[in-house]
Amino acid sequence: MPARVLLERGDWQGAARLAAPDSGLQPYGANALTLFARGLGAARSGDAAAAAQDADALRVVQTALAGAGNTYWATEVAIQATTVEAWTAFARGETAAALAMMRDAADREAKQEKHIVTPGRILPARELLGDMLLEAGQPAAALAEYEMSQTRDPNRFRGYYGAARAADAAGQQDKAAQYSRQLVELATGADANRPELVWAKSHS
Repeated sequence: MPARVLLERGDWQGAARLAAPDSGLQPYGANALTLFARGLGAARSGDAAAAAQDADALRVVQTALAGAGNTYWATEVAIQATTVEAWTAFARGETAAALAMMRDAADREAKQEKHIVTPGRILPARELLGDMLLEAGQPAAALAEYEMSQTRDPNRFRGYYGAARAADAAGQQDKAAQYSRQLVELATGADANRPELVWAKSHS
């Protein structure tokens, strides 16, 4: 939960400061999720070196799972590792390579069914592809990915916010207003001072 809260709020520096997981933990669960959060947080904070270390650690977990015959979780961790590697490349200014890796992660995740007893993924890969495209100055392409993400992971705060911002940047004001209204409605009763909600209310 600490990792999920930090990532959902976009607190990348906080995520990067998460304590390294105990190697005695299960190869999936808190171990891999913490490494994913740390790596993504480091990359999106501009610390490519730290992010690369966590990506490498995720690959070790992936190998252990594959060696134990746990194909499902090995694939999940591989997608997380690719995501961290993509954002690491993006932090290094390797935009084309980063987008290719992030799209690969999103496409692989789309083919992978979520395990029935697990909560939603900590951050959907396609939503993160939308983030990257938006940061790369491609808002129309970002909007398409956010909308595609919503078909698989609907009613997500970050998803609505990303779609609204992408639509606004792409000059699609009707859609920007639509997603802003959906975000405000979704967050009824929540902290009204969150920057995302302040922005959405001004664009709805």
